[in-house]
Amino acid sequence: MSIPGETPNPYARPQPPQPPQPPQQGGPPPGPYGHVPQQSPQPPQGQPHHPPPYAQPTMPGVPMGGYGPAGMATGVPPVGPAGGGARGKGWLWGLGGAVVASAVWAGALFATGGFDGEAKADLAGYRYTTDLCGPTDSQTFEDAGYKEKSETGSTNPQHSSSQDPALDSMTCNIDYEPSASSSGDYSSVWLYTTASLHKKSDPGPEFEAQYRAYEDQKTSTYSYKVSAVSGLGDEAYVVTQTNKSSSDTGAYVILGVREGWMTYQSTWSEFVSSSSSADAKSSKEATEMLKDSAKATLAKLKG
Repeated sequence: MSIPGETPNPYARPQPPQPPQPPQQGGPPPGPYGHVPQQSPQPPQGQPHHPPPYAQPTMPGVPMGGYGPAGMATGVPPVGPAGGGARGKGWLWGLGGAVVASAVWAGALFATGGFDGEAKADLAGYRYTTDLCGPTDSQTFEDAGYKEKSETGSTNPQHSSSQDPALDSMTCNIDYEPSASSSGDYSSVWLYTTASLHKKSDPGPEFEAQYRAYEDQKTSTYSYKVSAVSGLGDEAYVVTQTNKSSSDTGAYVILGVREGWMTYQSTWSEFVSSSSSADAKSSKEATEMLKDSAKATLAKLKG
């Protein structure tokens, strides 16, 4: 306190203003998850209020160390003056933690390809080919008593392919006939194979569902059974069709394989009339042929 008429002391330190008292009616509003924060104790009247040595100053109207509803800091603490002691060190520690967190985040994005918004395709070593019939294994079917049918006026086997930045597609169709069949026998046997390289999206989450959907395609004549297959790729499924009304023999089996972002499917369809001298393979036998052929075909397609 200065005496009237005296020159004010330029080095006298003014007392800081007293903090406002909280209202007596009601309590603080609940937090974002229903938690009611406790009110901070107020300093006794007439005593200067000093923040704890590690508390950081915040923007006006924001509680010290406050965080918003999403858990983000509501204010950025300003840089304290040199020699700020513990307060300056606390700010530097916080800055160091933010730098480390940013480095980890950036490293994760580089590793997953997150900076360009796309994950890197996992093709598991498989490569595109313009002629899928080349690596398609046919020895398995020849050993089982089938031969490629000699087509008149058409090509057997037939293949097609398409290359695109998002998806590479390859197909192969081979017509077979039982080696023991005669010229007068009516039989239809074919193997249809496809392979796809998914380069923009992961087919994994939907792969099983595509085959399980066959179970809902029941009619008065046909029904389907879907089973998981082990030992092929990351996952594999076999679909078997049952014909309820036909007296003719035959089998219709689909085998689907996924490895990484590569999908492969082979379909065996055989129809042999009851008057034929050749016997058709059962669904179980056809499944084993498809599995053996798929192992050999995928090994060639990857190599």
